[in-house]
Amino acid sequence: MRLRRSQIDEVLSPFQGFRRIKTPSRGWIHEVRTTLGLGTGQLATRMGITQSAVSQLERREAEGSITLNSLGQAADALECDLLYILVPRAGSLTEALEARARKVAAATVGRVSHTMSLEDQAVSEGARLEQVDDLVRELMEDPRALWAQDVG
Repeated sequence: MRLRRSQIDEVLSPFQGFRRIKTPSRGWIHEVRTTLGLGTGQLATRMGITQSAVSQLERREAEGSITLNSLGQAADALECDLLYILVPRAGSLTEALEARARKVAAATVGRVSHTMSLEDQAVSEGARLEQVDDLVRELMEDPRALWAQDVG
């Protein structure tokens, strides 16, 4: 699993900067269509749909309710490629997973530390941090357990 995560991180890495690209307010179909000088009737002909269907398509894209299939058909008619990708907010899947593991580990160790302190068996802050780090390493090996609980 670690190897696959590393391979996906490598593939996704060049797309991190794409987050800075803002979608035009009227959508990409409208933006590309008008920049190429195509009218709605011309795009409709290229897509084999009505002019009002093109207007609806552009409206749905701007609203965020367009389907990937429709967007792909419009892209094809505009002689563009539709690229569909999920880019991790944390920078990489590994970083996202480690952040989640750290939250889960901190919550788990915090509960145990609290119980131990109530029993007058408190551990030092350094020992607690070491326990968190150890648990993070364990959780990273089998990350399925990371999603079983809500830690905020």
